[in-house]
Parts: sequence; C-alpha cells; structure tokens
Amino acid sequence: IDIALWKFETAKFYVTIIDAPGHRDFIKNMITGTSQADCAVLIVAAGTGEFEAGISKNGQTREHALLAFTLGVKQLIVGVNKMDSTEPPYSEPRFEEIKKEVSSYIKKIGYNPATVAFVPISGWHGDNMLEVSTKMPWFKGWLVERKEGKAEGKCLIEALDAILPPARPTDKALRLPLQDVYKIGGIGTVPVGRVETGVLKPGTVVVFAPANITTEVKS
Repeated sequence: IDIALWKFETAKFYVTIIDAPGHRDFIKNMITGTSQADCAVLIVAAGTGEFEAGISKNGQTREHALLAFTLGVKQLIVGVNKMDSTEPPYSEPRFEEIKKEVSSYIKKIGYNPATVAFVPISGWHGDNMLEVSTKMPWFKGWLVERKEGKAEGKCLIEALDAILPPARPTDKALRLPLQDVYKIGGIGTVPVGRVETGVLKPGTVVVFAPANITTEVKS
C-alpha cells in the first residue's frame, strides 16, 4: 500500500497531490505522505452513516486531521464529498451539519476554522471540483479569513489556489532528506524527496550521507 503522487497545474501553482491511504492499518504510509505536505485536503464523506463513522471516536476523519496538524501541516481545506448521495441528494442542511461538526473538531485540534475552506463536492460527478455545480444553488461559496488577507471561491480548485505558499529557505545549504529511491530501466536510479533548504539544479555536485557518495545532478 503505497502513497500515490499526482501532478497537475492550476492557474497559480504546480500542485502535487500526495494521496494517502485512509484505512487505519496503513497509518504509517499516511504519515509518510502527510509529513511532506504544505496543505492538507481532508475529504469527508457526506453519505448517511459515512460521515458519522469518520468523525466517531476512532474514526479516520478525526485521526487524519489530528495527524496533519501534529506533523506541522497548518493549512487545511475540507472537501465534503459524495454530496450526490445525501438524503435528499445535494442537501444543504447535511452540508451545514457536517461543516459545523468538523469545524468544532478541528478547532479543538488547533486549526482556526475561519481559515479553512469547506467545499461541498461530488468527485464522481465532478460537482464543484473545477467548475461551479448547478446542483447546489444554495452554496454561495467558501470564504477564508487570515492575516495575509481574505480569499473566496466556489470550487475545490480555487481553494487550492488560495493556499499560501511557504517560504523556502533557498539561501541555505542544500538539504534533501530522501523518502524513496526508484530504479527505472533506461534512466537509472532516481532518488525522491523534498528539498528542505537550498536549491537543487542540474550540474550541482551533491553528497549523500552517511555513505559519503558524491554525484552530479543530471536533471
């Protein structure tokens, strides 16, 4: 059970989605992914019984929100998914109920709900993912307020564009903790990780610790 990486571009950012497994048996895999993220997107299922299971005492919604905050991911977006399977479908009271309950819980953890975008979506039908859904005319949009200014929108992709990019210490020496190493036929060995400090570019000579191996960055 691995974490999946997906890349796409928005109007503002290159986004890498680290899709961490939801099942509690794979929590260590989820920690691997979450520790590298700049923002967490918590997907909550709106279906009858599904939300209740996730937010229950041992539920995954609770555990993942707590882990994200504990691992230092201080920006959060909440996608209220499966709005097509609420009773009745695309129910405003159900969305408001979930928003209220999740807000209350994430506040206890340490997030400020005023800075969190809550977006009612259906991944299956594409509602409010990239374009405004016609099925939820009651949804007037999400609004976040933080000291860097306000942001608002209606879709999930706009909430991603409202993420505040973290300041990277590019003036320091290069440090890149390795998360994984892929061996790709015809290309060679590809180390994977996040540049924590400094700058990585082709032609740079780097040293791997603790093995003390020196090599040149190819691309």
